[in-house]
Amino acid sequence: MLRVKQVSFSYDKGSVLEDISFELKKGEHLAVMGESGCGKSTLLKIIYGTLQTQEGEVYWGKKKVRGPLYKLLPGERFMKFLSQEFDLMPYTTVEENISEFLSVFYPEELKARTRELLWMIEMEEYARVKVQHLSGGQQQRVALARVLAQKPELLLLDEPFSHIDNFRKNSLRRNLFDYLKEEKITCLTATHDQQDVLPFADRVIVLKNQQIIADEPILDLYRRPGNMYIASLFGEANRIPIHIMKSYADTRRQIIVYAHEFRISNRSGLRVEIKKSYPMGSHDLVRGDYEGQPVFFHSEKPLQPGTFVFLNISLETINERLHGQKPETDG
Repeated sequence: MLRVKQVSFSYDKGSVLEDISFELKKGEHLAVMGESGCGKSTLLKIIYGTLQTQEGEVYWGKKKVRGPLYKLLPGERFMKFLSQEFDLMPYTTVEENISEFLSVFYPEELKARTRELLWMIEMEEYARVKVQHLSGGQQQRVALARVLAQKPELLLLDEPFSHIDNFRKNSLRRNLFDYLKEEKITCLTATHDQQDVLPFADRVIVLKNQQIIADEPILDLYRRPGNMYIASLFGEANRIPIHIMKSYADTRRQIIVYAHEFRISNRSGLRVEIKKSYPMGSHDLVRGDYEGQPVFFHSEKPLQPGTFVFLNISLETINERLHGQKPETDG
């Protein structure tokens, strides 16, 4: 089990993390989300031992993870960290990079393990290509296979797909996170991209203003975001007055509505003027205007600027948000 206890950290420019505490069970996948500069990468470096905390402690089971004041070389044997800076050997081949930490005393197992990891990162045809000739995205995939070759108990991933082509990300995500679950490898993924974690993570913590503002099962938080900041991490979102959507409502509260949750009507609901449509392939993302407030929603077809439509949402969505959102919460 990973335990982070009351960790605080500051750079010269000021505080980055304050009183951060959470636990992570063996085999659990935790996502760390938040805007750029919120401390995601810093938190992973503290856990790995690259940075020294000003306050607080990190434990894996009963073993305390020590920072650079106590260890010349950061990291522990049970833990691996895939950062945005790849630790590769540029003048050797892909398969040599992957197999570097595998035992040469078991050549058949070494070959089988290397082939398995090459398949996982979808680079079988590049096995004998030197790393220096690869693109940034390909190097990121090799770095991923390289840390997995060492079979860590705890894997720290910092924006693990940031350099990888969009058309390849989905299959790589499935390959990686399915493998981690099968092997019961505990994983902590720091990302700003909800597609990296929403289908795969068990839990998510959200960082803002140096602190954890949410720590919940990831699908629960997606369905009931506490504020606009959290909702924006999962997609295009709006804050809408309930009494406008449902005339019988006796509350002046507002709820958060994702763009895809609106349904277009010709008769009643939130009356918006169409301003612009953005083709997304399977649908259009439409920007409308309600009393000077922008409203984003999905449409199956383009809508003409200057025309009007009514937007509705389901009663189930309203009830879910009312139970999961505090009236005073601000985005």
